[in-house]
Amino acid sequence: MMPRVDPMNETPDRPRTGWGVLAQRDFRLLWVGESVSGLGNSVTAVALPLIAVEVLDADSTAVGLLAAAVWLPWLLMGLPVGAWVDRIRKRPLMMACDLVAGAALLSIPSAVWLDALTLQHMVVVALICGAAAVCFDTAYHSYIRIVLDGRDLLEGNAKLQGSESAVRVAGPGVAGLLAQAFGAVTGLLADAVTFLISVVCLKRIEVVEPDHAPDEERAPLRRQIIEGLRFVGRDPYLRPMVTWGAAINMALMGYQAVQVVFLVRTVGLNPALVGMLLTSGSVGGIVGALMASRFSRRFGSARGLLLLQAVTAPFALLMPMTTAGPGLLLFAMGGFLVGVGISVANIVVGSFRQTYCPPHMLGRVVATAMMINHSTIPVGSLLGGVLGDTVGYRPAMWIMTGLVAPCWLILLMSPMRRERDLPGTYELEQAHAEG
Repeated sequence: MMPRVDPMNETPDRPRTGWGVLAQRDFRLLWVGESVSGLGNSVTAVALPLIAVEVLDADSTAVGLLAAAVWLPWLLMGLPVGAWVDRIRKRPLMMACDLVAGAALLSIPSAVWLDALTLQHMVVVALICGAAAVCFDTAYHSYIRIVLDGRDLLEGNAKLQGSESAVRVAGPGVAGLLAQAFGAVTGLLADAVTFLISVVCLKRIEVVEPDHAPDEERAPLRRQIIEGLRFVGRDPYLRPMVTWGAAINMALMGYQAVQVVFLVRTVGLNPALVGMLLTSGSVGGIVGALMASRFSRRFGSARGLLLLQAVTAPFALLMPMTTAGPGLLLFAMGGFLVGVGISVANIVVGSFRQTYCPPHMLGRVVATAMMINHSTIPVGSLLGGVLGDTVGYRPAMWIMTGLVAPCWLILLMSPMRRERDLPGTYELEQAHAEG
């Protein structure tokens, strides 16, 4: 095992408060903006398929197509965006992406009120929002490291992941209630407003982004893309992480593409109950965010990640067993435990990537990892939707959750199985020097 350093102690200590990183104004603005925007996104995640089902009478294949369209831009433009983000300032790009996505979402309620909504229109909006998300998320993951120093990254990521999970608890419930009372299109109006709030919060952040090295700006885009791919492909830790991410995302999106139709048409639930049930995974995400730091300290970031995935992933198999009445608890329990495992994994892997990678390559590494991770999401979404229409909604849930359960074995085959903690920046430099 190589020498280990604590990446959270890269900077001198400073006085701490009970608020932790939330005491820092710039991080607090970033956290508030993303939390509010996340609430709108979680409402939209439920509102879009409900609009497709209720307004357009869409089948599960169409719902899967919508979900795939949101993620397809990662496959088409993820790599060049990563190299591009390394060359430019992140905050103006993030603000522009918020405005574009908000405007696109507003077009759907307008079309509904004019009785002109089509599935093609919804797919185009999903593609636009997906493209904006590619640019925003790539810049956002690099921007966190600008707002926070290395010592605070794990706590900051835990706070962001926790708030993301918290608003996902509220979002589906709010979406279901809005759909029940006013129609599903109301949720999209709420999401558009949250994008504006995010823009205001980003505008008020005062941290100054560092200048980019001139040689990096002049380097050909293709060369920078290849550097990012090689970095991830050759690294013994990043390579299995992105492989696991791609596999688990395909399986997760496969059952999520069909779960709304499954709950409405097979189990027989109304939109309000569907929204409430879908919060179970987000509640698990909150619990995972709250326990991530302590769990990593207690068991180690590498060992703890493996242990939690092995314990929680198989519980996905409870969800296809769902029936009306007390049987709804099976869906809630399965979603909750899977949510715990995914939340902790997102925090640990995201913090590791931010501290492990050289700052001048972080955008490319993030984009490469996320492109690979997200490239399987359209496949999983379409697969789940097609399976729902061909073999039935419950069998489709069985097939896709059956793929979730063993995915953690990919991580087990990596060097993490021999180590307590994931390496820090020092070990990266040593490994590259020896290589």
